[in-house]
Amino acid sequence: MTPSHEPVMVPQVLDLLAPARGGVFVDCTVGLGGHSRALLEAGASRIVGLDRDEAALAIATDVLAAFRNRVELVHADYRDLDRVLEERGISGVDGALADLGVSSMQLDEAGRGFSFRRDEPLDMRMDQSRGATAAALLHQAHEEDIADAIFRFGEERFSRRVARAIVNARGEAPIETTGRLAAIVRRAVPHRGHQRIDPATRTFQALRIWVNRELEGLDEFLARATERLLAGARLAVITFHSLEDRIVKHAFRALAAPDGALRVVTKRPLTPADDEVARNPRARSAKLRAIERLA
Repeated sequence: MTPSHEPVMVPQVLDLLAPARGGVFVDCTVGLGGHSRALLEAGASRIVGLDRDEAALAIATDVLAAFRNRVELVHADYRDLDRVLEERGISGVDGALADLGVSSMQLDEAGRGFSFRRDEPLDMRMDQSRGATAAALLHQAHEEDIADAIFRFGEERFSRRVARAIVNARGEAPIETTGRLAAIVRRAVPHRGHQRIDPATRTFQALRIWVNRELEGLDEFLARATERLLAGARLAVITFHSLEDRIVKHAFRALAAPDGALRVVTKRPLTPADDEVARNPRARSAKLRAIERLA
């Protein structure tokens, strides 16, 4: 694993999931395999890893080659967890992990369209085998829907200006590249003096979440995943922005409330240590929460 692909908060994940006792663990967003490798090295007997990005799974296969008899990687969305486990005859797991959001590889790999640092096709799909690209979505969507998505998923206060600029621009020619979209957004967002982040950042985040339906069904997934936990097992979830973290926080509270079968382990989210953030700046916004099924 290269430094830019370092898995986030590994010590905290291992402490929460306790793989040294062995058992079956499911990595719901296996990515490049870093967390799964750490779990296996720490004692997990078996890993079932899901990811909707086939390019990531190819890399994870190499990363986990030494554990090929103890790991199975599946091209599937984490929301397909029930189906994946049922097909393998797994009724319960000894721990589960979901590392949400976009990966370093997806941001860095040319041609994926997640970043405006390069001018490339405006794709943004985590699963490039299906679904509409960001370019297609912007070409087809109504102005109001674009504005709502940018406001909801990007928390961009000038979402309506940005949406109007996008619609006006696509009337001249389809918006097919990251560079053109970023330029449109930068012209649409008012700015004064020094800006901490690029004006296009929030819109790009919003489109990525919209294209990949990242928040859709997240609370239902959390409920289904906790149902799969054996007594004493935990589900750990890593988020990278407030929208995801808010859903996880409220979902965990609701799940723990009814009958006492579940307990929120992290009253407050865990965050990366200072030395990890210094080594891997992309970890700085990570938050880790966990919930446990009681005996």
